[in-house]
Amino acid sequence: MNLIWTRFLRSAYRSEPITSFVITAGVVEATIGGLGEHWSLMTFGLGTVGAAIALRWWQHQRRHLSTVSERSPVYALPPDSSRPVLPTLRLSQKPPSGKR
Repeated sequence: MNLIWTRFLRSAYRSEPITSFVITAGVVEATIGGLGEHWSLMTFGLGTVGAAIALRWWQHQRRHLSTVSERSPVYALPPDSSRPVLPTLRLSQKPPSGKR
């Protein structure tokens, strides 16, 4: 279980470091507030976690909608060129010169 939890946290921090930091800070605030019976700190921490999760979900939804609505690219040039094809170059043997 510990290995799975570590991999999950590592992948979350690598993909979204700012959101993960805000969630971690909110969880710490909520824990400190709950254990110390400071209910306003716990409420603020839970609100921070909720806002970070909502912001992350909103960004994911917006990114998903923008990729779905993209159209296929329109090419400005025709697939075939109107110019004639250049001949292939061949290396020709130079006639030996008399001078060395």
